[in-house]
Amino acid sequence: MLGQSAVAVAGDYEGSPRVAEFVAEMTRDYGFAGEQLTVLFNQVERKQAILDAISRPAERVKPWKEYRPIFITEARISKGVSFWNQHAEALARAEKEYGVPAQVIVAIIGVETFYGGNTGSWRVLDALSTLCFDYPPRAEFFCQQLREFLILSREQQVDPLSLKGSYAGAMGLPQFMPGSFRAYAVDFDGDGHIDIWNNPVDAIGSVASYFKRHGWVSGGSVVSRAQVKGEQVDSGLTVGLDPVKNVGQLRALGWSSADVLRDDVPVTAFRFDGADGEEYWMGLPNFFVITRYNRSAMYAMAVHQLSGELLAKRGVQ
Repeated sequence: MLGQSAVAVAGDYEGSPRVAEFVAEMTRDYGFAGEQLTVLFNQVERKQAILDAISRPAERVKPWKEYRPIFITEARISKGVSFWNQHAEALARAEKEYGVPAQVIVAIIGVETFYGGNTGSWRVLDALSTLCFDYPPRAEFFCQQLREFLILSREQQVDPLSLKGSYAGAMGLPQFMPGSFRAYAVDFDGDGHIDIWNNPVDAIGSVASYFKRHGWVSGGSVVSRAQVKGEQVDSGLTVGLDPVKNVGQLRALGWSSADVLRDDVPVTAFRFDGADGEEYWMGLPNFFVITRYNRSAMYAMAVHQLSGELLAKRGVQ
């Protein structure tokens, strides 16, 4: 497929030594045809807007009371219920096969792309090439994703110039990076082709596959609201997201919960600035799995709470 749309035209990377070195590597190590790849990269466009976007200083991190309303909206809930109803069979099958609740799968797709409404308009090949060849701070990561993208294009027999995604190269309804696609995406409708761009059934199965492979515990809880007291409470807070403490250790620091939790359960302990004041939470193993999708406690909580709203709204219809 690499040669189907290839036309020898001058492009931003024509004659680039870095591209030539990359092409040589793909030819030597991965069995690609060097001439075809050279012609392909001649059509790639370097996107300054992508470099500007990824280099922009991070915005002020919003507190939970501002972050939550972005994702927990009536529009996102209603659209999610419609998506769930439309794909109920595939969602039920994914829940049965992978143990991941339907509402969690729907919430991921809802948070990532508003159920496929905003999957990105950049050519993935342009995005990954720009970041591989012209963004030194993360060149190693994006060059690896570019390798994965070319391999998946070959495996799936699709024109790499035809696939679109985010400015960072995330793709389809679930916004998988190419490496995640190759590791976790599945042909959930059995048509012999994995399509997370246009096929919600494959997207649903792929999200469930990702969660299962990252340790989702079927039937397990996600978070537990904590009550806190004492002077040592904040020393229980987790630095980062890895669950380095357990419930018993938090109890000793003044944390408690109305939920019945074993002392040996590992937790990610965090505090949010909520609309009604400070909120203390214990993120359980399934919470940590959600953070593997996006390394953010607020992201994981938004997915979790949206999933609850979806379940409640669909249940009363």
